Amino acid sequence: MSEQFDLGALLEQAQAMQSQLQEAQEAAAQQVVEGKAGGGVVKVRANGSLAIESVSIDPSAVDLDDLTLLEDLVLAATNDALTRAQDLTRSALGGIDLGGAAGLLGQ
Repeated sequence: MSEQFDLGALLEQAQAMQSQLQEAQEAAAQQVVEGKAGGGVVKVRANGSLAIESVSIDPSAVDLDDLTLLEDLVLAATNDALTRAQDLTRSALGGIDLGGAAGLLGQ
């Protein structure tokens, strides 16, 4: 057997990948995206860590006789913001060089 499995090199590559992953997650967590609903009358801001940072509701969206509509708009804007934040994180992680491990992950 002329080639030996280099466990040290594999461990070093795994540590480098872990470091890249952590850096990408931290960078994504610092970014903020905005989800909107109702043509922008309800806006929700979320960061890359999927934490909601703020909710903004235009007074024209408030109808005391139809609070269900406002609740639906807040829910839709929140889901939009979280989807955008997930896309942001996915995009940030997409730039990570997986090296030889890419085949193991089906990439």
